[in-house]
Amino acid sequence: MIFAEPPRSRQDLYERIQKTSKDAVVLDEMIRHGFWPDRGTLPQDPAEEIHRRAELQKRLSELRTQLVQTRNEERLRAELRKKRLEESKKKQAETKLRREQERKKKAEHWQAVKATEIVYLGEGVSGGLGKKEADDAALAKRGLPLLHSAAEVAQAAGITVGQLRFLCFSRRVSRVSHYKTFKIKKKTGGERAISAPMPRLKAFQRWILESVLDKVALHANAHGFRHGRSILSNASPHAGAGIVVNVDLKDFFPSIRYGRVKGMFRWLGYSEEVATIFALACTATDVDEVTLDGTKWFVASSVRRLPQGAPTSPAVTNVLCDRLDRRLTNAATKLGFTYTRYADDLSFSAKPGAEVDPGKLLRRVKWLVTKDGLEVHPDKTRILRRGRRQEVTGLVVNKTVSVPRDELRRFRALLHQIDKQGPKGKRWGDSDDVLASIDGFANYVLMIDKAKGEKLKARVTAIHKKYSYVKRVHVPKKPAAPAASPRVAPIPAPMPMPPPSAPEPPASAPPPSASPPVPPPAPGEEPPKKKPWWKLW
Repeated sequence: MIFAEPPRSRQDLYERIQKTSKDAVVLDEMIRHGFWPDRGTLPQDPAEEIHRRAELQKRLSELRTQLVQTRNEERLRAELRKKRLEESKKKQAETKLRREQERKKKAEHWQAVKATEIVYLGEGVSGGLGKKEADDAALAKRGLPLLHSAAEVAQAAGITVGQLRFLCFSRRVSRVSHYKTFKIKKKTGGERAISAPMPRLKAFQRWILESVLDKVALHANAHGFRHGRSILSNASPHAGAGIVVNVDLKDFFPSIRYGRVKGMFRWLGYSEEVATIFALACTATDVDEVTLDGTKWFVASSVRRLPQGAPTSPAVTNVLCDRLDRRLTNAATKLGFTYTRYADDLSFSAKPGAEVDPGKLLRRVKWLVTKDGLEVHPDKTRILRRGRRQEVTGLVVNKTVSVPRDELRRFRALLHQIDKQGPKGKRWGDSDDVLASIDGFANYVLMIDKAKGEKLKARVTAIHKKYSYVKRVHVPKKPAAPAASPRVAPIPAPMPMPPPSAPEPPASAPPPSASPPVPPPAPGEEPPKKKPWWKLW
């Protein structure tokens, strides 16, 4: 080792001697000052020997140091542990960095997959996801959209794959429910549970209804929830019959479960993945609301089945009952009956004078219905012979199709009362708006019987003109105003002036209290009628 510069201090000189040797430092200084030629210029140059000796001494010093260290086992073990610990920490840091990069890469890949695919939709319903093989020929033959995957369904419905996953995910316990459940009264007594879908799910169900279910060809004798069909078209084939047999199906919608709905979409030609998505969107479970630690939970209490209230449920039953309709039509024809179906109402009729056996028909119907996975309601089977009122889906069919006379009499009596006394306190049906209810019933009669319907429609129109303000009073309730401070009395609003034709209040009567200001009516609406002065306190 040759130092190009002279030592700058005594300490620097000592450090050079420690690194090599005293002779090597003296030789380097002599060469640097020109008292000795450069190394390698003389034969058998003693400078080489001096430097070689210095290197050997340095190596020997290192070996002595190692020997001393090896004799101290505790120190050696500590140094080994320290070295291994440093290597372990370094390896852990490298592993942590590598795993973090892998985790980040997996997360990015999973996000990309979730944006385009659905790989899981809940326990017990995700087996068919990933199978995108569809029967394109069957779909094209039925005029249905060619859809093979969740991404294609989402794109066709105008939503994202994430939104589609949220709407179709099957959870046993959730903090979110896609349905609002309430009960309504049945005409025959009891209550009916209605599961109304929330707006986002309802919009997707309507897309399924319009894009898929409405395009499936149905049996000619199915009249419920079809374009161009109604209870009138369902009852017309039975007009003037000698005998009418009505059969109801028990728990019609709840009897059709998820597996059967999925099988129906597979039968139409859709892939396993698309059929799973459609079936989950069209079915639901009954849920119990449970509050735990201030959080509301929805716990599933049944298997997935058709909800009564979803727009897709009637159309799904129409498609599923196509085979049943064909079998019942064939059985009814062989036994001399005419058959129609409106949702879960099965109607059969025979011409006057025909020799038919209603008992044999009912046994055959019960067997076919049970074979199709449904059940006949034991308390709603009626045999209506000629000589008594014969009804089909609420319409009288003894001669021609008409609205029951007792119902018309009650409706005319209600119109007379409203015309004379006003609509206050009057009610028709389940609606709180009596004017809207009578308008709807008049349109219903007009559809069944044009002559009677036009007369009733004219009377209802006259009542609307006379009492139209009552219909516009029914506006959504506004939140109550905050209560005034108990220390400060509210300032009363000025007393409205009574109309000129109203009588003056007696002198002994106390002054009426102020009424709250009435909000201005919306554009195109008439202001509500003011209360009489004697009702203001």
